[in-house]
Amino acid sequence: MRAHVGLGGNLGDVAASFDSALHMLDTLADTRVAAVSRRYRTPPWGETAQPPFLNAVAALDTALAPEALLDALLDIERAHGRDRGADALRWGPRTLDLDLLTYGERSIDTPRLTLPHPRIHQRAFVLVPLAEVAPGLLLPGQGRVEALRDALGQDGIVAVEAGAPLASSPSATGP
Repeated sequence: MRAHVGLGGNLGDVAASFDSALHMLDTLADTRVAAVSRRYRTPPWGETAQPPFLNAVAALDTALAPEALLDALLDIERAHGRDRGADALRWGPRTLDLDLLTYGERSIDTPRLTLPHPRIHQRAFVLVPLAEVAPGLLLPGQGRVEALRDALGQDGIVAVEAGAPLASSPSATGP
């Protein structure tokens, strides 16, 4: 099954965290990283009083069930210092964020997992890199990735070199 995972972060060496997370994803049982978008420097979303983010999307080919893949993503986040505890700010700073965005063209709505990701259509920082690896992808109930991306403003979303650290960007202090 082709699944898409959003990568994000704005604390520490985010580029190194992405590289490590991609390696860990590629070594999951019955899973391989099929494609990775460029990395994008993006303004914070939700809680805006924080540094900009680095975002990307990875396409995975996996035989893992959706919830097993979600568990693996959460384990990888924890290995990189991510705190999803009750005291963590919902849209606050983080070392690594791995969001399961799609699992094929399946719609899933369980207490633990909603796919496609429930806010994907509102987030240019996800749609821009997703359109790079899956431009014609149809998101059930939402539309094609390209059309959704084009319907949103893309201000402040800038492609950066694959290995460029977030802090080296000229706008590292804010959008």
